[in-house]
Amino acid sequence: MNQKQWEILCKFREAYKAKIQEWSTRIPELQSLQKQAAELAGTPAYPFETPVVYNRDLDKITIEDDIRLIVIGDNPGKDEQLKKNNRYLVGQAGKIADGFFRRNPELKTDFRKNVIILNKTPVHSAKTAQLKKIMSSGGKAVSDLILESQLWMAEKTAELHCNLNTAADSNSAGPELWMVGYSELKGKGFFIPYRDKLKDGYAGTPEVWSKVYVFQHFSMNRFTIDLGELTDGMDKPLLEKIHYTGDLHKKEIFR
Repeated sequence: MNQKQWEILCKFREAYKAKIQEWSTRIPELQSLQKQAAELAGTPAYPFETPVVYNRDLDKITIEDDIRLIVIGDNPGKDEQLKKNNRYLVGQAGKIADGFFRRNPELKTDFRKNVIILNKTPVHSAKTAQLKKIMSSGGKAVSDLILESQLWMAEKTAELHCNLNTAADSNSAGPELWMVGYSELKGKGFFIPYRDKLKDGYAGTPEVWSKVYVFQHFSMNRFTIDLGELTDGMDKPLLEKIHYTGDLHKKEIFR
């Protein structure tokens, strides 16, 4: 990163950390609601440790790091909320993502070094669908918090992406943004507020919006399977295949 990009990232990181602290203390009963939702869904028991999760990997980034991607997942799951982790995409889906980039060195991307990983909301649930139960059980205060977190994350993520690209120079390029997991971005999906707010954030910056791509999630290897199916027979470099796939899904989601 150049100095300007570094300052942009530091400003985002501190604002995000402060928001996580605010959201974490607003609803004292949030953790019990998360546990209740997991139990009702038949989720095997696990320790509930962090109701609203900050990604500590953000604190490991230095000015010397080359940020090539911003990857957007759904929300922190069982592994991500453990205090020993408090990091995003460290469960099975994260391992699959890490493996994908390791197997494809031509992408020149280390998933744990060249990628900023964010979520559509930092509120934990064992499965994303359980957020709906948490909101219905918690009432207006909890619903407002989760909606607010979606809107804040969308606005600030778009701002971060745009600013990092605007500050790019010949030595420090601006990153792409890959949104993974789009089932809840269609129809009446749970993350529609995030989707719409994110799109608003690119108004007037079509050159940066062109660097936004949408994919199936890394979990269950759906990212790789989908990529293979949609580009089967295509005689193109891997990155072009990825962009082709990401553009197709982007057109499905952002009409």
